[in-house]
Amino acid sequence: MKDILKDLDKAFENKLRLGIMSALLVNDFLDFNALKEILDATDGNLASHLKTLEKEGYITFTKEFLDRKPNTKYMATETGKDAFLRHLKAIENLLK
Repeated sequence: MKDILKDLDKAFENKLRLGIMSALLVNDFLDFNALKEILDATDGNLASHLKTLEKEGYITFTKEFLDRKPNTKYMATETGKDAFLRHLKAIENLLK
């Protein structure tokens, strides 16, 4: 049983962080407003969870201006993709 649990990642135990990674895995990138809409999250809550994933090295971002408005795009890193897929595989194995 310990072997199954070893690949579960605490970074993905929160449903919002799980949602962020799920959304970023199937998209090349998403901006803050798209993530907020998809996940039905508040600005502060989303920003907090994005920062957590960024600190883990699981996501990265770029900032640019569109029509003089700041726009932040988020992308999953290779490390983040690998960790997330390991986490999902561990859940699948746990359910077997």
